[in-house]
Amino acid sequence: MTVAKILQSKGSGDVVTIDPEKTVADAASILSEKRIGSLVVSSDGETVTGILSERDIVREIGRRGPGCLAETVAEMMTKEIVTCTKDEKADLALAKMTKGRFRHMPVVDGDKMVGLITLGDVV
Repeated sequence: MTVAKILQSKGSGDVVTIDPEKTVADAASILSEKRIGSLVVSSDGETVTGILSERDIVREIGRRGPGCLAETVAEMMTKEIVTCTKDEKADLALAKMTKGRFRHMPVVDGDKMVGLITLGDVV
């Protein structure tokens, strides 16, 4: 099975993004409201700048206290992002997630984001 098939089975290709200059508190509100586990960080909604997960936020609150909620998303996001393409096999995407120990991976076509898959989508 390919990543394209997974995206097709998910329906809407809309990925919830957040501008890197928004606050971490803004990100937490969106995550809660949308009932999702991560946000792709993007200034234009297409180019992946980073990713911020609920786990990232909880970890930093635990380490540094609630004051970190006032920081920008750019300060807390994961900047080195592993991506996949629509043509990639699902087992390769799963291997990347397992090796990197993350649960959300943007799907790209060149420099443009075309979707997001999760560990749950792949298994």
